[in-house]
Amino acid sequence: MPSYRAPVEDTLFLLNDVLAIHRYDNLPGFADASADLAQAVLSEGGRLAGEVFAPLNLSGDREGCTRREDGSVVTPKGFKAAYDAYAAGGWMGLSIPEEFGGQGLPHVLNTAMQEFVSGANLALSMYPGLTQGAIAALLVHGSPEQKATYLPKMVEGAWTGTMNLTEPHCGTDLGLLKTKAVPNGDGSYSLTGTKIFISAGEHDLSENIVHLVIARIEGAPSGTKGISLFVVPKFLVNADGSVGERNAVACGSIEHKMGIHANSTCVMNYDGAKGWLVGQENRGLAAMFVMMNEARLAVGVQGLGQSEAAYQNAVAYAQERLQGRSLTGAKAPDKAADPIIVHPDVRRTLMQIRAFNEAARALMLWTALNSDIAHRSQDAAERQAAEDMLGLMTPVVKGVLTDRGFANAVEAQQMFGGHGYVEEWGMSQFVRDARIAMIYEGANGIQAMDLIGRKLPKDGGRAMMAFLTEVQTFIKDHGEDEGMKPFVAPLQPALNDLQAAVMWLMQNAFSKPDNAGAAATDLMHLLGQVVLGYMWAKIARAALAKKAEGADVERMDAKLVLGRFFMERMLPETSLRLARIKAGAETTMALPAEAF
Repeated sequence: MPSYRAPVEDTLFLLNDVLAIHRYDNLPGFADASADLAQAVLSEGGRLAGEVFAPLNLSGDREGCTRREDGSVVTPKGFKAAYDAYAAGGWMGLSIPEEFGGQGLPHVLNTAMQEFVSGANLALSMYPGLTQGAIAALLVHGSPEQKATYLPKMVEGAWTGTMNLTEPHCGTDLGLLKTKAVPNGDGSYSLTGTKIFISAGEHDLSENIVHLVIARIEGAPSGTKGISLFVVPKFLVNADGSVGERNAVACGSIEHKMGIHANSTCVMNYDGAKGWLVGQENRGLAAMFVMMNEARLAVGVQGLGQSEAAYQNAVAYAQERLQGRSLTGAKAPDKAADPIIVHPDVRRTLMQIRAFNEAARALMLWTALNSDIAHRSQDAAERQAAEDMLGLMTPVVKGVLTDRGFANAVEAQQMFGGHGYVEEWGMSQFVRDARIAMIYEGANGIQAMDLIGRKLPKDGGRAMMAFLTEVQTFIKDHGEDEGMKPFVAPLQPALNDLQAAVMWLMQNAFSKPDNAGAAATDLMHLLGQVVLGYMWAKIARAALAKKAEGADVERMDAKLVLGRFFMERMLPETSLRLARIKAGAETTMALPAEAF
């Protein structure tokens, strides 16, 4: 059976030594998150992930969720107890304000915990993960009454949350939605319509489920300008806060999916269900984007989590599986063959996955730290800079981490040979589960279009210019450091490729928009490679500093080797991406549709 061990030690190194989060002790919640507390929190979170969530991953996948005739859904054996342990530990409210029952700690710690649980058991982690996204939306756009009614119970974990966007005819283009809302005359609305692909839409883990639903109020404008957001609980809430009568919302069926079988992905039917407007009428998309952006970052974390889990199991197998002899002579002469980890191509595969994982983890935490600064800093300039970087990196985190997370799961499966294709080894589950992360919360092509169409030109390109300047300054500051040369020297041509791509698009995309569309995915991955390279440079700087102190020398040496591998063998991909971008859209768009 597959195993999982949360990367607690590496996460603490990134938080304390690479990102130096103690610099932000002036921000609310950070002073409470001392190094000792962070270690205690993440160690316990890692234990929960490894000992409670992970053992249920394979069995949950095999059992799946069951819909009963009355529309109720039963989750796999052990899920309720595991969820209760998560809720009882206060994990739902780790970074939620204390006034609603949370602990108010930095979001960056919660992000680390999200990686642990999604790596241990993606399907199970989605139930609390979606709830945290719903909490975020209500915190920003909910009325005082709505916050008082729903947030304490959701933070406690007694109630869970979902978001309901997609309809059978309406995916990315939400302006096509048909779900309607009719005013009841008492401040509430009756919602009627069908939503599909609703993760955690119905289950037995909590006593109530709080659905956030987008719909169109009768008479509202067509398209996205007429979308409103509503809170629609599974059970209505009594005046005293207790659970009341059942609302007219039900699970019509469970989707039969490629993966995440243990998460109840539901078709949800609203038959005049009572709901209440969240935020302003016809401004629902703006309110829902709070949850969607939260979810996009969380999905990027899921891609990393699956990559890490698959890697750990591939390494364990490669160290034990005997096959062939080393090209330089037997390494285990007392055995019939050498373990496959002696073979260069096996090592290349494993090194690529691990080099990605460690840099992606740094990117994930750096982005979460920017989210903390954007939401907690009192300095307007600091907030704006953090918001800019957060916006620029959101499509990269979602798109690049999930694209690579899936590819890495496939590569890890390859290490097992035929055993990787057999369900009992569990590697196929990582592949199947990782695949959804590239699709939901905006398919990755949409993330790339968001980057090139919105994030890149926003505010005159301010965010991208700030990022380019930050990396160039880092290269200049460390260019004469002999120990850093293997890391900053390769970073410069990669940065040049990114600058050249941005310049080419500025000159060729506005007059011919198809050039932007054809270049979008390559630009997203080009930027992603440069960001990951920048993360490795920052990791190397911290590793060299620890070595100079004589601390953890063997582990730091391993990081430096891994960083050099990334710089030498993975970062040069930027030149390929640039060549594709400069090719433009001519051949992409040349064939008539009927020729395909």
